[in-house]
Amino acid sequence: MQVHLAGLNTEQLKAVLETEGYVRVIAGAGSGKTKTLVSRYVHLVKDLGVNPSNILCVTFTNNASREMRNRIKAQLEGLNLSEGYITTYHGFCVKVLREDIYKLQIPQSFTILDSEDQKTILRQIYEELNITSREYTFKDIIRSISQRKQDITYIEEYFSVNSVNHYEDSLNSNDSLQEKIFKRYLFKQLRNFSLDFDDLMNFTIYLFMRYEELLKKWQKRLQYIQVDEVQDSSAKQFMFVQLLANYHKNLFVVGDPDQTIYEWRGAKPEILVNFDKMFKDSKTIILNQNYRSTPQILAISNSIIKHNTIRVVKEMFTQNMNGNEVVYYHAQDNVEESNWVLKEILRRVKEEGCTYNDFTILYRSSFLSRVIEQELIKKSIPYSIHGGIRFFERKEIKDIIAYLRLIAFNDNTAFLRIVNVPSRKLGKKFVTDIVRLSEETNQPIFSTLEQNLSKFKQKGAKEFVELIQGLRRLKASKGISDFVKYLFDKSGLSLLYRNDGDYERLENIAEFQNSLITIEKTSDEVVELEDYLQEISLYNEMSKDEEQKHNRVKLMTIHSAKGLEFKNVFLIGFTDGIIPSQRSLNERGGNALEEERRLTYVAMTRAMQSLYITDSEGYNFNVGTDKLPSRFFFEIDKQCYQLKGIVNSEVFNQGNFLFKNKKRFNPYKKIDLQIGDFVNHIRWNKGQIVEIDKDLRIYQIHFPEFNIIRNIHFDFDGIEPFR
Repeated sequence: MQVHLAGLNTEQLKAVLETEGYVRVIAGAGSGKTKTLVSRYVHLVKDLGVNPSNILCVTFTNNASREMRNRIKAQLEGLNLSEGYITTYHGFCVKVLREDIYKLQIPQSFTILDSEDQKTILRQIYEELNITSREYTFKDIIRSISQRKQDITYIEEYFSVNSVNHYEDSLNSNDSLQEKIFKRYLFKQLRNFSLDFDDLMNFTIYLFMRYEELLKKWQKRLQYIQVDEVQDSSAKQFMFVQLLANYHKNLFVVGDPDQTIYEWRGAKPEILVNFDKMFKDSKTIILNQNYRSTPQILAISNSIIKHNTIRVVKEMFTQNMNGNEVVYYHAQDNVEESNWVLKEILRRVKEEGCTYNDFTILYRSSFLSRVIEQELIKKSIPYSIHGGIRFFERKEIKDIIAYLRLIAFNDNTAFLRIVNVPSRKLGKKFVTDIVRLSEETNQPIFSTLEQNLSKFKQKGAKEFVELIQGLRRLKASKGISDFVKYLFDKSGLSLLYRNDGDYERLENIAEFQNSLITIEKTSDEVVELEDYLQEISLYNEMSKDEEQKHNRVKLMTIHSAKGLEFKNVFLIGFTDGIIPSQRSLNERGGNALEEERRLTYVAMTRAMQSLYITDSEGYNFNVGTDKLPSRFFFEIDKQCYQLKGIVNSEVFNQGNFLFKNKKRFNPYKKIDLQIGDFVNHIRWNKGQIVEIDKDLRIYQIHFPEFNIIRNIHFDFDGIEPFR
């Protein structure tokens, strides 16, 4: 047997040798998917003599295509792969357009706009139309432009705004402001012969629709097409490869519906699930032997994913040796949860000779890294954030801390960071002038502005001074957590991030406020702002020291971990409302629930040797109730894990009852309540609504019997109008 076919199991070999027709390979987690794809490509070239220029190998990410290309190149030494197409969907479209876009009177040297280029164009348009980011943020407009471009009919409009006169005429119409921005955006694109990310596939499809001879040329050229991670493809992307395969009818797709975690981005797991119905003569091969994980890890993963309905049924198995029992740890609060994780890491480093590199901590949302990061720093354990930023280095957190440092210490660096955040229309000249004046008087910048306010006519300068002065007066009369919440609202940061629709930043800020509440509750003395800021500075300095070390615990979101594998995995924050994400359930209902279950499956199947799952009690700010374990916990077969921690039977019984009876969350329930209305809560009885946040979809409710105020989500099923 040829070297490149050696080591393949029966099903992998069957997939590699199945070169003709429509073929679907369901490749479970850790089943050697990439090895199979590489071996098939090499088989086509080496054993069958197919030229690389006649093979299209589509991968979902640039990293995946780079790895695929390197592995194929290593097995095809001496052959020129430069003519081949081992690339992403959009990378292939660029190759088509570089060759044939001249047909549309656009030069082959067209430029490709990235997100910063798009913002540059929008800045020009905002200035021309006298728009501010308060009306529409760049993020809003870029999103709306992308939505408009889902329908490729806009391309005709792209070519219709081909003269200044036509362009100016279009601006005098009764178009909405968004429509005017869109037309100007298209016009500026055309003048610069530039395409953005959405245009790449759209213009390729448009070319093929308009020039049949071009479509035929590419169809004939691509004799074999293989698509990796097809479950992450959108309907348009799959239609595109289906169109290309329509001549030779050799389409080989690989993926796993159980690992679809990008539905919110347009991925369609149904494409892979229904492939055999779309192509009646297709063949299906299932790779269900896992080479990565232990039987214990596969057992718990299988016990969860079997509850999904949009899938191709398979039971993953492994011939790996038995490993450690999966541990589920239930903590009393999130600090105890983090401490237990780190205690277990330290124990295994000491007793088993493991290194920090052997451990990875996964979480559903980035805000969950805050507590674990602080505990890692306290214990001098080096760590790195994969594909993300340390909690206290995130922009929104640094902005709040800069406000606090200016209030507490009159800090010049803090002033320069936030004097124009949110925008107060204080430009570079203003900043240059005030800095120069402060240097001349040898005073802090803010003090200089206070004393010389009459010299600066900008309205924003006066508003900023009054804001900081007011906050300084208020500081002594409020606890630190209440003070930060007030600052967040009063400064305009809250409105800024809500207008951006940036829920991740809002979650991080909520976690920051939660950390302050925890500090206040656990401290015997009043927490002074100055002391807290000194502690944060110490954390940051210690974390910088740890960055120099290479032996580190890895932290990352589950999405970042897709496609990777790790020896020992801790899945933390296994709390309902976090996983499954309450926001996702509210937005997409039952489809989101299946995707959240797939996310859990992906997290678990990253583990090679050991898997730990943790949750904690306390208050769940994401949902507005006391924490309960994830509803997925109650789907796991009990023999699949060892339960540890101080197990509060009331919490587990309550969760089991609610989830088994499906009474906890109903994504479609709507309660039309107003400020002042009385409600009845499943736990805290009678309460009155004192505030409503429509952006975050939260009722703030005062419960007099317990003398507490809680944020309760609109869609929580445990409240009803008081009768």
